[in-house]
Amino acid sequence: MIAASWPAQKAKNRFDELIDKTLSEGPQTITRRGIPVATIYPATESRTKKPHEDDLVTFFAKSPLVGLELDLSRSRDTGMSRQIEL
Repeated sequence: MIAASWPAQKAKNRFDELIDKTLSEGPQTITRRGIPVATIYPATESRTKKPHEDDLVTFFAKSPLVGLELDLSRSRDTGMSRQIEL
């Protein structure tokens, strides 16, 4: 479905109508100087628009970096001993 397009000023001035159209016709796109900047979706569709439903642990478990050994040790250097030339 192609979202209807609303210039930002029109969307601001007719916000109630924008919401009504979103509920009755689906997503509505807001433009600024002819360029799409935002799309309004009905709240009932918001959960389906997420890229994934995994929790954080599952997300990292599926990462292509699983098993990669990383050196996560930190240097004890606090920077206080560095000479700065002014």
